[in-house]
Amino acid sequence: MTSAAEFFDMDAAPMRIGTVRLKVRNLDTVAGFYRHVLGLSAIDADGQTATLGAGRTPLIVLEADPALAPGDPRQAGLFHTAFLMPTRADLGRWLGHVAALRVPLHGASDHIVSEAIYLADPEGNGIEVYADRPVAGWRDADGQIRMATERLDLHDVLAAGEGRAWTGFPEDGRIGHVHLQIGDVAASDRFYRDVLGFDIAADYPGASFYGSGGYHHQLAGNIWNSRGAGRRPEGMTGLGGVEIVVRDASDIAEVAARAEEAGIEIARDEIGTTLRDPWGIAVTLKA
Repeated sequence: MTSAAEFFDMDAAPMRIGTVRLKVRNLDTVAGFYRHVLGLSAIDADGQTATLGAGRTPLIVLEADPALAPGDPRQAGLFHTAFLMPTRADLGRWLGHVAALRVPLHGASDHIVSEAIYLADPEGNGIEVYADRPVAGWRDADGQIRMATERLDLHDVLAAGEGRAWTGFPEDGRIGHVHLQIGDVAASDRFYRDVLGFDIAADYPGASFYGSGGYHHQLAGNIWNSRGAGRRPEGMTGLGGVEIVVRDASDIAEVAARAEEAGIEIARDEIGTTLRDPWGIAVTLKA
């Protein structure tokens, strides 16, 4: 029997994911998918944008433009948005829900730190739905975070739902991490570690996993499909930007100072402080 204290407290992390913006061609179709398949609630809509989330907490902002070109999987951008379930039982109930809907899944993995199920929205934006394992099992004897990609026992996850019906995305669920496609790992490290201030919590061949406050990762970047990719083209569906919530507002000033020293342009407005990574992906910091 596990307790809440055994799991990572995302609100205590210096940095965590807020909302993810996606540029889409068909707003009704994509928004309907996130409502019916993910169980997100509709928070706001005006015909051009739709905001969906957990209860009244925004998680995804969809920005519509029918003239956008379809996304190119070889370009820098989104690998997946990862929705974190509060408990394994929630993950099991959601799995039963998508099985009943016959939603195609792209994979399922045991990552040691978490159990994850993969799919995509109607315009090809990658999605992970996952539940963390207790923090005590994340690290090896040397204190390093251990991650792997092993077969997930879907029947056992389904059983964790205890036969209870899925009733929608839990109000205390959130976006646990965002995994990006990048063109070069070293350049990514210089931005996400050296400028933004994330730790490299773990690495795979061709990928870095960036954590804050001891989490296995709030961000990641890989070159598996996008090695050598240049700046992300404008006018394409897919990732519009990532919001990072910073616990201590003074940390934003420190990030801005490091960005200026590195020659990275900074934009400030009422939403927050926005920087662009080496591939033009917008990262907005807000307190």
